[in-house]
Amino acid sequence: MTMTDPVADYLTRLRNAIQAKHKRVDVPASTLKRELTKLLVAQKFIASYTEVKESAQGVLRIQLKYNDGQPVIAGLRRVSRPGLRHYVDADGIPRVLGGLGVAVISTPKGLMTDKQARLARMGGEVLCEVW
Repeated sequence: MTMTDPVADYLTRLRNAIQAKHKRVDVPASTLKRELTKLLVAQKFIASYTEVKESAQGVLRIQLKYNDGQPVIAGLRRVSRPGLRHYVDADGIPRVLGGLGVAVISTPKGLMTDKQARLARMGGEVLCEVW
């Protein structure tokens, strides 16, 4: 079985782990997933992560975050997909739940949140939304 959309797989693994109320989830490592995880830690959606070298690829072990038993992440949505890429310029960057959520934008300078991309006046590919 080949993986055609690693970001969708990443989001699905997070979503499933949150619904099952797991404390942590393991995701196959890649540079993009590592950057996405760092961004989610910086935005305080997940507690922390460690890298485990079990195979040549490695695994990201992500510690999920809960407040009073409720997951901090209420929802995850893939915006751009392999069959339909979603690019925006600096003026077209979406706001997620009126600024309560975060849109993750892949810019020429790396992954940024919607706020960071607006400040840097950079557009790019809208990978996903987290709220």
